[in-house]
Amino acid sequence: MQKSFVRGTWQKKRAYSPAVITAGAGKIIWVAGHTGAVDDAGKSLAGDFDAQCRQTFRNIEKTLAEAGAKLSDLVTMTVFLIDARHTTRMTELRTEIFGKDFPASAAITVAGFAQPEMMLEIQCVAVV
Repeated sequence: MQKSFVRGTWQKKRAYSPAVITAGAGKIIWVAGHTGAVDDAGKSLAGDFDAQCRQTFRNIEKTLAEAGAKLSDLVTMTVFLIDARHTTRMTELRTEIFGKDFPASAAITVAGFAQPEMMLEIQCVAVV
């Protein structure tokens, strides 16, 4: 599969691409919402946004691996945040994770999640 990115101008500072173009795509993986309220050992990460964000991406990475994909195969994601003030930090962490080739993305602030300790949830699509 070939993948190219519309880089935009100001979008780069927010760690997302306005569009991702795929050609010759074989498999599309629709990833359900993932969270990271607990670490791999089951320890609560309540109140720690950075830890929850990193754990959420680790959980997505594990799911993608089972489906034969990796984080760099993501073409779009929707990030649901409990507090809009976390948007900038999420962008910084996403920049660390993706480098310069970002998926298309939306960030949406929500009133709450299924579990009160959750601070974010990410739903995404990968193409391999």
